[in-house]
Amino acid sequence: MAQFIRNLVAKTPALVNAAVTYSQPQLATFWYYTKIPRAIQSLKKIVNSAETGSFKQFTVKEAVLNDLVATEVLMWFYVGEIIGKRGITGYDV
Repeated sequence: MAQFIRNLVAKTPALVNAAVTYSQPQLATFWYYTKIPRAIQSLKKIVNSAETGSFKQFTVKEAVLNDLVATEVLMWFYVGEIIGKRGITGYDV
């Protein structure tokens, strides 16, 4: 048991460094998208494109990606409803 603990203590710095190195790009992306002003700016951009009609100038790729995001949000809403009512059929009144 003592040898196991010594090996674990000896390998811990290398494992921690590997974990930090691996997670830095993912954390940078996470922090980029969690900025509240950036999210508000993105929402304003969406509302502005709906008001001005500039969404008609999207490329097919952008339109498909926007549709996929909207579908994902809608599906998570339905999954939340199913979890909330504890069943697929109607509410238990």
